[in-house]
Amino acid sequence: MCDHSRDRQGGLTRRGFLGTVGAGAVAAATVGAQAGSAEPVRPINEDTRSVVLQVNGRRHTLQVEPRCTLLNVLRDRLGLTGAKPGCEAGECGACTVLIDGRPRYACMTLAVAAEGAEITTVEGLMRGEELGDVQRAFIAEDAFQCGYCTPGQVMAAEGLLRASSDPSRDQIRHAMSGNLCRCAAYEHIFRAVERAARTRRNGGAR
Repeated sequence: MCDHSRDRQGGLTRRGFLGTVGAGAVAAATVGAQAGSAEPVRPINEDTRSVVLQVNGRRHTLQVEPRCTLLNVLRDRLGLTGAKPGCEAGECGACTVLIDGRPRYACMTLAVAAEGAEITTVEGLMRGEELGDVQRAFIAEDAFQCGYCTPGQVMAAEGLLRASSDPSRDQIRHAMSGNLCRCAAYEHIFRAVERAARTRRNGGAR
């Protein structure tokens, strides 16, 4: 896990406070047990680097640990919680975002590896308070039940439609196959993608 002891304004969070207190206790015990050792106790987050991420058209400069995933940074540092933590092993697709227009699992992408790319999250498909056409199509076709996987499904569909304006049903199935829906609303999801594709072909908002 990455260190999120500080919130986005630089203040210490409750979780961070508790973690710091616990780490301090462990450090004190370690120092007591190894009295006379010349090796100092080093904080786990000492090794950070500056990274510049372009997310939804905005530039963000952050200090991150090299091991931090893009999912961690989007949710915990930038407050973009549309991408969801699910399996966090690249299997469920709940964390799908677009990187240079192509769907990628944010849980399997290091934040430092995304530097220089254009990152789009589900929040970036909106125009102010107006939903994007894929989001509207999901509502129109009742393509969600619990809704947890929906942002990832929407981003996978968005990636497909950016690559193909008139995908076949088989192409849709293939493009959406990396996103699992535990409620099994797949037929509704496929219809939603078809509806969004028709909207774009007919000149609807992208």
